[in-house]
Amino acid sequence: MANTTSAKKATRKIERRTAVNRARRSRMRTFVKKVEEALRQGDAAAASAALKEAGPVLMRAAQLGVVHKNTASRKVSRMTRAVKALTA
Repeated sequence: MANTTSAKKATRKIERRTAVNRARRSRMRTFVKKVEEALRQGDAAAASAALKEAGPVLMRAAQLGVVHKNTASRKVSRMTRAVKALTA
């Protein structure tokens, strides 16, 4: 347990940031799941539309430090390739 005032404040800040980051990570995963579900169903139009929504959400999560920049780029790249393969 924190003893000093600054340590107690740091604990409060960490709890708030954790809650915010958890919400952002959950939102990101939801958008990724929408793309994956559309791919599983073989619906190219829905997959493409879902990808257009998921890309910015992933990159915003990377900007805000929820995931690493390269991780977000890799996920967007793989989803883009999958959608492209589905449409071809």
